[in-house]
Amino acid sequence: MIDTHAHLYGKKFEGDLDETIERAKSAGITKILLPNIDESSVDEMLEVVEKNPGFCYAMMGIHPCSVNKEWEKQVEFVADWLKKDDRFIAVGEIGTDLYWDKSLFEEQKQALIGQIALAAEYDLPIVLHCRDSIDETIEIVAEQKNKYPSLKGIFHCFTGDQDQYNKIIDLDFLVGLGGVATFKNGGMDKVIPDMDPSKIVLETDSPYLAPVPYRGKRNEPAYTEYVAEKVAEYLDIPLIKLKKITADNAEKLFELK
Repeated sequence: MIDTHAHLYGKKFEGDLDETIERAKSAGITKILLPNIDESSVDEMLEVVEKNPGFCYAMMGIHPCSVNKEWEKQVEFVADWLKKDDRFIAVGEIGTDLYWDKSLFEEQKQALIGQIALAAEYDLPIVLHCRDSIDETIEIVAEQKNKYPSLKGIFHCFTGDQDQYNKIIDLDFLVGLGGVATFKNGGMDKVIPDMDPSKIVLETDSPYLAPVPYRGKRNEPAYTEYVAEKVAEYLDIPLIKLKKITADNAEKLFELK
């Protein structure tokens, strides 16, 4: 399995990062992909990557909740890193968020468009955050797809409905499924059974959104197993097949082989 979205850097894993990574390997995780948050998280993220070569991989981007009035400078910060360092496998975590604060949506939108342009310039996939803003994000990406036809990526932490899923697939994007897939009232039981396995990747969003039976506790990449089990159950396919397909999907998108 590949955990396509985990924030292993920072305080939540300060005391037991090495042990966390060993548990992930024991659970069958072969790679962990690390999305960036903002200017303050890059050094910590790259330190994790340097200590775990060939296992942890870094992305570069500004999370929408970190976007501020100086979004142009923030996009320039991403551009500078992409120019000087070729280790980044994607532009992420980028997108929009209308859950915490709606007042900076226009800045988030412009930052997203700016970072999509960088992804197109460097031929990198994008990893999208769209909490309470999935329709808005789909619209923005669709507009940019007209400009950059080869644009590709993942709608991370997908919790949408069938119509939203169809629109994402029509854009030739993948959906990232995580802990919410295991929640009793998460609503994913109505959507996942009709999904195409070739359009799915697995993720944890560690340390957030731990799956059942760890809901409410710190999440970690080893728990990808619980997500995989539930998704395979909904799709009515063997677990080993689901793991292989989703890992292949990630390796192809991020060119990890």
